Parts: sequence; C-alpha cells; structure tokens
Amino acid sequence: MATPIRHDLDLLHTSLLTGKLPRNLSWADTVELIGQIGEVQPHGSDEFVFVVGTQRAFFKQPHTHELDVEEVSRLRKFLREAGPTRVAGEPGQPCRMVVVIDHHAAHVYQDFNRKVPVAEDTVLPYDPFGFHHHLIHRKEAHYKGDRVPEETSFYEEVAKDLLPANEIVLIGHGTGKSSAVDSLIEYLKTHHHNISRHVIATETADLSALTEPEIEAIAKRHMIVVV
Repeated sequence: MATPIRHDLDLLHTSLLTGKLPRNLSWADTVELIGQIGEVQPHGSDEFVFVVGTQRAFFKQPHTHELDVEEVSRLRKFLREAGPTRVAGEPGQPCRMVVVIDHHAAHVYQDFNRKVPVAEDTVLPYDPFGFHHHLIHRKEAHYKGDRVPEETSFYEEVAKDLLPANEIVLIGHGTGKSSAVDSLIEYLKTHHHNISRHVIATETADLSALTEPEIEAIAKRHMIVVV
C-alpha cells in the first residue's frame, strides 16, 4: 500500500501549484516532495531526473542547497504540466475554491482548511475556512468598441489556479455575453473539462457591493465543511 503524502509536503505541493512562489525552498524538501508524488532518478554527479505522471525534467542540485527563483518557477511549470497528483491510498482532502470574476479581474479564494499559518496579507482573517486570496488582473488592450473582446490567456490563468480544486463556486454578475462566469465555464468545458466537472455552483451578485463576509457565506452555503 502506498504511503500517503506527508501533510507539510502536501501543502508545499499546493503552494507550488497555486500560491506565491515559496522562498528559501530547500533542495532536500524538493527531492522529498517529488519522491512522494513521482520519482527522482540520479543522472550524473549533481543532476537528477524528476518524473511526475508523464512529465520528465532535469534539475541540478544547487550549491547553496536552496533553489533560486528561476528554478522554483521552472519547478512550478513542471508540476502544473504534470497535473493534479495524489498518492494512492491517500484520503481525499477537499480543496475548495471560490472565484469572484468579471471581465477585468478574477479574485480566487483557496481553502487551506486552516492548516497553514497566516502568511503576509493573503489570508482573509474573518474566514473560518482559512481561504487564501489570489488576484488575477486581465491584460487590457486598446480597443474601439463597447467591450474588449475576450482574452483567452485571462481564463487560462484562472484555470491554472483551479487545477487542484475539487469543489469550485463561481460568482459573477450578468448573464450570457455580459457574464464572465459564463465565459469562464465555456472556456473550462472546452479546454479543461476535468476542471469544469468540479464547478458545483454559480452565483449572480452585485460585485461592486459584494463584501468578503458575503463571499464566505456563499462558500459555506454550497460547500461541504469538513470538521
């Protein structure tokens, strides 16, 4: 029977997929994480092959024993391309996300189930779920007309954040072409069907007046709270 991934490594994996790039990421923790979710194969004296799912990549052991920013960024890209990974035999831990989105920006709230300490200013202190907040701005372009055409890279960035989620609630305003929620759902169905299956509810709200406690209330209404 496979050994379930250790909790601290599970949090590191989630952070690498969706959070801020970790600072001071040690080589030892990196090798241990990859060894838990895939394989680490020696390749020469200081180079290793990381294998997760169908993805393979070469990483060199740093002389400082910590990965620099470029290598951490490359590790994130590698893990995202490998896709969501769960060790066989590991009990399912809900990863809940709420997206508040219009055609200009998306606020992505991820539930870490209160198992990580408060980090900088990214945690919403009112929230018993322990949601972390990530803001994605859409890149605007000069355009003559009523509204800038949809930019697929915007929805792709949101999709990347939603990779580990198994419960997703979308909050927006308007309907049809005026609704960024509808546009996101269509994008997910077309390009990320596995993610779209985890959308459990959508809500329409006045985003200009929507408060953080109201976002929390919507999340609690739709999501299963694990005690």
